[in-house]
Amino acid sequence: MTKVAVFGAGSWGTTFAMVLAEAGSRTTLWGRRQEVVDAINRDHANADYLPGVTLPAGLRATTDPAEALDGAEFVVLAVPSQTLRANLTAWRDLIPERAVLVSLMKGIEMGTTKRMSEVIREVVGVPEERVAVVSGPNLVPEIAARQPAATVVACTDLSVAERLQAICHLPPWFRPYTNPDVIGVELGGAVKNVIALAVGVSAGMGMGDNVSAMLITRGLAEISRLGAALGADAHTFAGLAGMGDLVATCTSPLSRNRTFGENLGRGMTLAEVVAVTKQTAEGVKSCESVLELARKHDVEMPITEVVVGVVHDGMSPSEAGMLLMSRSPKPERYGV
Repeated sequence: MTKVAVFGAGSWGTTFAMVLAEAGSRTTLWGRRQEVVDAINRDHANADYLPGVTLPAGLRATTDPAEALDGAEFVVLAVPSQTLRANLTAWRDLIPERAVLVSLMKGIEMGTTKRMSEVIREVVGVPEERVAVVSGPNLVPEIAARQPAATVVACTDLSVAERLQAICHLPPWFRPYTNPDVIGVELGGAVKNVIALAVGVSAGMGMGDNVSAMLITRGLAEISRLGAALGADAHTFAGLAGMGDLVATCTSPLSRNRTFGENLGRGMTLAEVVAVTKQTAEGVKSCESVLELARKHDVEMPITEVVVGVVHDGMSPSEAGMLLMSRSPKPERYGV
């Protein structure tokens, strides 16, 4: 039986731990709050993040990272992306020598513009074939309710991706696909949050489906341009980790980033939206690092620019819309 440690007892970390446990792995979930850990062990529930969901009896939780990591073959990381470096620095000496590290996080590190797999490799000192990424249209409430979903498991070593695929494949409702394009899968997961903020803002302003469609498709063009500059495979962006994740995050009321954007579009201040948002909307912080990454590689990302303006620089949503619509039109072709 495969031993897996999952770090992060939020909604996605708990749900992925549930998938792993039900698929047959011996899974331990690390959480920082004792009351959450106790509820998982005693009641098989994480009411703070997954109300009404019954967790597998075999899923164990702990606040002790050494206990979680003892003998782990896979170490799954589901902490907020901007806390990854500090957390990993504290845990790295406890990580088993041959364990595969798996990122569930969808962000770009502020200050360094590194993808999460790059942060993992740098902090832990592991080769790229020991780092995998899971990303795709994974709206947590649906997966936690055991509704059918698919995801992408990416690693430069396909044999590692296939091992991870095997332990999280849970017929008939959770289907992972493998992909060697770690760069593309990570960029799709990180930048779609930024585009979802823009779609949410437009919806909050009362704009219609034409605007949403424009932002989604032009957003895909931005993701593809950045991916091309960083060496990603263009085919990735047409699949689950690209268009699939983008559509789900931009259109679903379950999407944290879309909901955050809607509240901004309705006229709430950033502080007011943060106050009513219970879980992390990764795009709020990552939009700045995504834009910085794009500028480093001379990639034009106008939607990302206006999202940064609205979220961080005091630009009004109406100003943002005017900026986008007054730009000089260019020939429409894939990736432009």
